Amino acid sequence: MTVDLPVLTPKDFASDQEIRWCPRCGDYSILAQMKKVLPTLGIPREKFMFVSGIGCSSRFPYYMSTYGFHSIHGRAPAVATGIKLTRPDMQVWVITGDGDSLSIGGNHLMHAIRRNLDIKIVLFNNQIYGLTKGQYSPTSPLGARTKSTPYGSVDNPLTPVCVAIGSEATFVARSVDVDINHLTMVLERAARHKGTAFVEVYQDCNVFNNGAFAYVSKKDTKDESAIYLEHGKPLIFGKNRDKGIRVNEGNRPEIVPLGGDIKEDDLLFHDERATEPSLAFLLARMRHPEFPEPMGVFRAVDRPTYDEAVNRQMLDQLETKGPGDLDKLFHAGDTWTVT
Repeated sequence: MTVDLPVLTPKDFASDQEIRWCPRCGDYSILAQMKKVLPTLGIPREKFMFVSGIGCSSRFPYYMSTYGFHSIHGRAPAVATGIKLTRPDMQVWVITGDGDSLSIGGNHLMHAIRRNLDIKIVLFNNQIYGLTKGQYSPTSPLGARTKSTPYGSVDNPLTPVCVAIGSEATFVARSVDVDINHLTMVLERAARHKGTAFVEVYQDCNVFNNGAFAYVSKKDTKDESAIYLEHGKPLIFGKNRDKGIRVNEGNRPEIVPLGGDIKEDDLLFHDERATEPSLAFLLARMRHPEFPEPMGVFRAVDRPTYDEAVNRQMLDQLETKGPGDLDKLFHAGDTWTVT
């Protein structure tokens, strides 16, 4: 017998909590697009779990009318691992920031990705510590003047999508908070991916790092500063779509003008399904202002998931050895009495 699920709307996923982010914060847009995506998945509300760490983005679970877990700094992937292993029927989302996930949480993030745990990770990247009032973060650019680097940061910044691809993520994407249609598409694709789906969202902190991503969010600059990835299509950009990316003899990307001797067939074609991640990594290394920055899905491949493998092992052992006996285990092997 089939049971018809109730038709859900974005309002069904809105909690009764007051949203407490700064006015014009990019987090509002990410929240709004998430509420649009979830009703399209055909999953009951009680089958969603949002897990966060510490930071502005980590208030996210309070604003979703789903199950949620506000965990500790950097440990959201570890908490999400436990939830997914014990409740494989739930769709688990990790909401994190560049400081939360790439500093204290870097190790947990990397291992969740390499295991291909079936969770969705959304990293809000604003290149700053916002909640603790403006210190530089692992993604802050060289020379960034912040409260903790008044003379300019000398740290080499991390590129989140490079970290994800280097950890063999099966799904990697990037979008920007104000590009509503694109962000919605990326979140929906992440939601439908089987395995770890990693999404970086360029998110504006208008208080401590205003305009950090204006080059890919403003109408008058994004055509020249962003390149939108489409599977099976050449990498073309520019206001007049008259520029492209090709790989030169040194296996390096280069910008070339279209027309004359250079045709579309000479350009680099995007293949998000390539099992070898070198193309995705090459794209992830393209950074503004030397190159237009790629937006969209870098990689989407299939691989067995960690949670299914673990639960399969447990079922196999139950079939061969039967249910465990905790009291018997306690009294097995050598025992001694302390007096």
